[in-house]
Amino acid sequence: MRKLIITEKANAARRISTILSDGKSHSTTSGGVTVITFDRDGDDYCVISLRGHIIELDYPKEYNDWGAIKPADLVYTQQIKTVRVKSILNSIKEMVGNSDEIIIATDYDREGELIGMETVKAVNADMSKVRRAKFSALTKGEVENAFANLTDPDSKLADAAEARQIVDLSWGAVLTRLISLSSGQVGNNFMSVGRVQSPTLKLLVDRHEEIENFVPVPYWNIIGKFGMLAFKGEHQNNPFWEKEAADAVLEKVQKAKSGIVEEYSTDTKEEYRPAPFDTTMMQVEANKIGIPPTTAMKLAEDLYTGGYISYPRTENTEYPKSLNMRTVLEKLKESDFKEEVNEILLQEKIYPSKGKRSTTDHPPIYPTAGATSDKMKGDKWKLYELIVRRFLATVGPNAKAEVTKCVIDVDGEKFTSNGYVLKEKGWKKYYQKYLTTTEVKLPVLKEGDSIDIRSMSIMDAETKPPYRYNQGSLIQEMDRLQLGTKSTRHDIIGKLFSRNYVQGNYMVPTPSGIALTKSLEKHGGGITEPDMTARLESDMLSISEGKRTLDSVVSESQDMLHDVAVKISDESEEIGKEIKEALHSQQFIGVCPSCGNNMTVKRSKNGNFIGCDGYPDCKRAYPMPRGALVQTTEEPCPVCGLPQLRLIRKGNPPSLQCIDPKCNSNILKNDLGLCPTCNNGHIRIMFSKAGRRFAGCSSWPTCTQTYPLRPRGSIEPAGRACAICNSPMIKFGSIEECISPDCPGKKKAARATGAKKKSDAE
Repeated sequence: MRKLIITEKANAARRISTILSDGKSHSTTSGGVTVITFDRDGDDYCVISLRGHIIELDYPKEYNDWGAIKPADLVYTQQIKTVRVKSILNSIKEMVGNSDEIIIATDYDREGELIGMETVKAVNADMSKVRRAKFSALTKGEVENAFANLTDPDSKLADAAEARQIVDLSWGAVLTRLISLSSGQVGNNFMSVGRVQSPTLKLLVDRHEEIENFVPVPYWNIIGKFGMLAFKGEHQNNPFWEKEAADAVLEKVQKAKSGIVEEYSTDTKEEYRPAPFDTTMMQVEANKIGIPPTTAMKLAEDLYTGGYISYPRTENTEYPKSLNMRTVLEKLKESDFKEEVNEILLQEKIYPSKGKRSTTDHPPIYPTAGATSDKMKGDKWKLYELIVRRFLATVGPNAKAEVTKCVIDVDGEKFTSNGYVLKEKGWKKYYQKYLTTTEVKLPVLKEGDSIDIRSMSIMDAETKPPYRYNQGSLIQEMDRLQLGTKSTRHDIIGKLFSRNYVQGNYMVPTPSGIALTKSLEKHGGGITEPDMTARLESDMLSISEGKRTLDSVVSESQDMLHDVAVKISDESEEIGKEIKEALHSQQFIGVCPSCGNNMTVKRSKNGNFIGCDGYPDCKRAYPMPRGALVQTTEEPCPVCGLPQLRLIRKGNPPSLQCIDPKCNSNILKNDLGLCPTCNNGHIRIMFSKAGRRFAGCSSWPTCTQTYPLRPRGSIEPAGRACAICNSPMIKFGSIEECISPDCPGKKKAARATGAKKKSDAE
């Protein structure tokens, strides 16, 4: 028989071919299309890969003119499919006619099913010949099993994905055009609006307002320190919301010299293992180690197609019973985790933890092959290690901790101390680098013991606003509210950044993002609320389960969209005014001292800059600060009177900076001292495009002297040069040191410290 295998990506095509042919496949490329061939059990196989969706959904060309077509007219317009990569489709069409069996081997999820089904339908394949290979990992066992147990394609699953495509395109196109035209933002500066994007942005705007409007409330805690270990005890009434009440208690207990142990208990607490990784939790944990969700998904996809992990798009947190844990562990012996693996294999019985979600399409994310850090580098290794260590944690033993509670009576006032000591590391041993555990040891006491009071103090504090979302916590919230899917959430977040609706690691909404959200809240008929989006997500699921049809869901969605479109159209003038005012405030920096016109943020091919609106008559312009989140202020520079910007850089406290980099206020703040190389320029704190801090000579490019700087914390000039190498001395907190890492004095001190440590050890 002649068999044609269609995969979603080139890496998957190569790996499947290698597995099924035992490495004896051949590839040929013609017209940019690669076809892999091999023989197996007397059958001739051809393998060809797509490039994701090679067939796109769009509106007819005559609807591309935003000015000529009313956005509301798009609501019920029939969308059409266009071929994005004709060369691949033509090659498949030619091979389909010569094939006795066509096997769809795309990713097994909604999108993968649609990609495969739309391809075979586009070439008019005989559907009686079409089969489906389902696998969750590109390993020899999984692939062999999938091709030995082919099934029929799932048209309902494909319909669910197609319904999402149709709905998202119509909502995005109609709303984006309505808002962009109302606000006069067309062309490259259009205002993007989406079915999932808009309620996601509202989450950030709501949190921002909550923080901005937060009024801190003061409170007081009374803390006692007891015994030789000076362990802390908190008053049972902490926090005190009235200072007078706290002062009265403190005055009473400060007179006491000792307290009586009223209660003392010690228990063993079992600390259960974490749940296996689903897509959301993998992205959350990856974000904690500096890999943002979009990057994490791309890396996970590479690891999957390379055969190192299972399919990374899953909502399952329960390993299937068919997955042999010992087999997975045996494969990891060929990795940097051999020692940990051997330790876990010594357990008499290995049974994994499980989470609250159980699905049947794919297992949780787990490692499928061993790898080493000398061959896999950078973030790819960091993510692979995270996935391996999470898997080891799920099959390791529970941890055990000793928890102690001690209540001390001081003249009728009760103080409570809680101790925590980890006794058996269990799973934490394998996942320790991602955990923060603080042990608190209490002395062994018994009820009735008298214990000395070392000190009594009152600590004043105030309530804190809620934390801003980062990308990881936002994805968790989107998952909870059913905004988007495991496959799309990271892309939605990426759009918020690309459209300049949010800025910074902690996703501060810009004035345009806030204005857009407020206008949609006011005029959008509920499209910023997660309920509407969650309802549509439920409809998609109903299609895949056979409870609804594609046509009925799309029709219902169109009716909802039409009502919203009519409301926005009727109120477009008010919407436009609101957004234009916000955009002006986002771009406005201050007043030009030369001509009195506004100074605003301008765009150029080399990036943004601050320029005068009076150009070309007035050519006053300044560069935008590099690598920082920039916020406008109303405070003029105290030295030159120009506008100041508030700069937020990772690892540094917010700072005010004059827009003129040559202003003395900026020079004095960043000047660390005379350059020892040219004795002409000054060494100043500078920032790269990526926001990395370093020190360099002001005479660049004539002088190329630079120094690395610590990425976090405030740096100040010490006001003198190093006595050994003549480089500037700097202050880093309470530490004063030479700026040069190659200073002989530093190296001498490092050698002396090393020798002392060696002597102490001996």
